[in-house]
Amino acid sequence: MSVIQDLKYKYNNLDVFGKIIAINVVVFIIALLFKSLLRFHLFAYFELPSGIMDFLFQPWSLITYGFLHNGLFHLAFNMLFLYYLSQVTSNLFRVKMVLNIYFLGIIFGGLAYLAYTNLMPASLLGGQGVLVGASAGVSALLLFVAAYMPNSEIRLFNMFNVKWKHIAMVIVGLDLFRIILGLNQGGYVAHLGGYALGYVYATKLVKGTDIGVGFERSMDWFMTLFKPKSNLKTVYKSKAKNKAKPKTKKAANPLDKQKKIDAILDKISKSGYESLTADEKAFLFKVGKD
Repeated sequence: MSVIQDLKYKYNNLDVFGKIIAINVVVFIIALLFKSLLRFHLFAYFELPSGIMDFLFQPWSLITYGFLHNGLFHLAFNMLFLYYLSQVTSNLFRVKMVLNIYFLGIIFGGLAYLAYTNLMPASLLGGQGVLVGASAGVSALLLFVAAYMPNSEIRLFNMFNVKWKHIAMVIVGLDLFRIILGLNQGGYVAHLGGYALGYVYATKLVKGTDIGVGFERSMDWFMTLFKPKSNLKTVYKSKAKNKAKPKTKKAANPLDKQKKIDAILDKISKSGYESLTADEKAFLFKVGKD
């Protein structure tokens, strides 16, 4: 097996967030090579510009900026946090819902950045700039986890456990402190846009409302535009045969499923993951695969 075939095989076996991380890394390497060897900024039209008129000529940048990074540390920090947060959320919620939170966080972070750069006096902004990085999407996932299951924990450096709500409090506090100091204000304002989206998503979901359903449907419709059309004809079975078949049990109500997930999360918060029964662990595993 060639190196390219081996890499393709490994990529195809990644989960959806593993693929997002891989794309971010590959894009960063390609951009770095073009900039270092050819002195050419390959992805300039995929960065989110600060000017509203510039943005109107490249509206796709409201999402594509989330796949670009301006340094190795910037990339590593975002991808590490994305990995941990995606593992926590994808095992407990529908993967599509987690994607909703991530991409809506990127969009709302970009909108917050545009609002800030176009409403603040130019003298305070220090000239034109661009926004890059997955930070707003990661920020949305962080606040979602911290607000929806505040007592869930992560084991850091295989030494001690820290609650996600405490991690969120520290990171949000640092971002606010940096904004006050005037350090990369546009970038940290984008983080705040992601935090706001994650918090609202979590509080609405607790009440039984998934605010990302409309966005998910829009994305599903958009993706169907790129699916190849099949020339095979659809064969319909007669009504008589359909009536003869025993009726299958209807799928569980999504809200009932979410209530069961909430009950298991409460149990994890109080007694830890190991306190779950085999059936509860199997249920979480099945939900993570849906």
